Amino acid sequence: MGTIIGLIIFIADIMAIVQTAQSPATTGIKVLWILIILLLPVIGLILWFFIGPKPIKA
Repeated sequence: MGTIIGLIIFIADIMAIVQTAQSPATTGIKVLWILIILLLPVIGLILWFFIGPKPIKA
């Protein structure tokens, strides 16, 4: 069970990193958010979801 939760968090972190890299934010902000997501996988993901850079809306 723990492996499945870990895998879900890992996939969500990768998705958050990709969306952050594709966001219109400045390079410094992108690097900061990616570091937060990598160093604090669960907390960083939650913070990113609520206050992180948003993707461009089509």
